Amino acid sequence: MKSENPTREVTLDKVVINIGVGEGGEKLEKAMKVIEILTGRKPVKTIAKKTIRDFNIRKRQPIGTKVTLRKDDAENFLKRALWVKNFKLPQYSFDETGSLSFGIRDYTSFEGIKYDPEIGIFGMDINVNFKRRCGERVSRRTVNRRKLPKRQRVSREEAMEYMKKKFGIEILEVK
Repeated sequence: MKSENPTREVTLDKVVINIGVGEGGEKLEKAMKVIEILTGRKPVKTIAKKTIRDFNIRKRQPIGTKVTLRKDDAENFLKRALWVKNFKLPQYSFDETGSLSFGIRDYTSFEGIKYDPEIGIFGMDINVNFKRRCGERVSRRTVNRRKLPKRQRVSREEAMEYMKKKFGIEILEVK
């Protein structure tokens, strides 16, 4: 009987929750409050990398907010977010590098969260990254850094299979 190598096992690396507001000020503070309510963590502001005149955005201006969750916090939040999506995701949500991205239109869709007229309505993007149990130290170390070998990267199919087994999601085939 052949046993699979445990270091080849796919695991959840991190979950990043992002709300892009497009401007600073009061609206950005409300978006930060939404993320703090949902995750229990203090979010950070995201800064514009370049000026875009058509959207009235200046370089180094705060335009959004995000928070990164790992380990148990990431799993718990992801279960709640998938509940909002009825544990169904389209196939195109998974990219070739084994990451998953989907959006939620309204934060009040989460279980137990009520609408607050002072905050308003905010949607969010949720990005999920996967890795192998052995990690990615080769690509992150300081000395003798290398590209991650192809056999060590997580493929789209492996990420889809992991989500089916771990969270019981249904992947919809969209043409």
